[in-house]
Amino acid sequence: MRLSRSLAPAAAALALVLALPYDAASHARVPSGHPPAPQLFGASCRTTVQGSRVVAYCHNPYVATDRVQLHIECAEWWDIDTDGAPADAGPASTVRLSGRCWKDVRAVWISHLEVS
Repeated sequence: MRLSRSLAPAAAALALVLALPYDAASHARVPSGHPPAPQLFGASCRTTVQGSRVVAYCHNPYVATDRVQLHIECAEWWDIDTDGAPADAGPASTVRLSGRCWKDVRAVWISHLEVS
């Protein structure tokens, strides 16, 4: 049997699609229009400032380990701002971070890094 020249490319494409494993064909589908599920990551942290001392508690309810780090900006120009040592908040664990300024605290924040 001989295919005409106009049907030969269509037949070759159909044979290629049918030869693909189901897994490969499923990835070629058009998205359903739903946004992707949000990635569940990140410890929730509470910070407390009392005078010149800062304490933070970070609880990680997720499976991925979150490396948290306390950053303190001091109010006085001569006071040294500090970045605390990073601590790994594993799944379902709470870590305590602390630091201080010599005089007053201007700002406090926590940075997060996903550990693979």
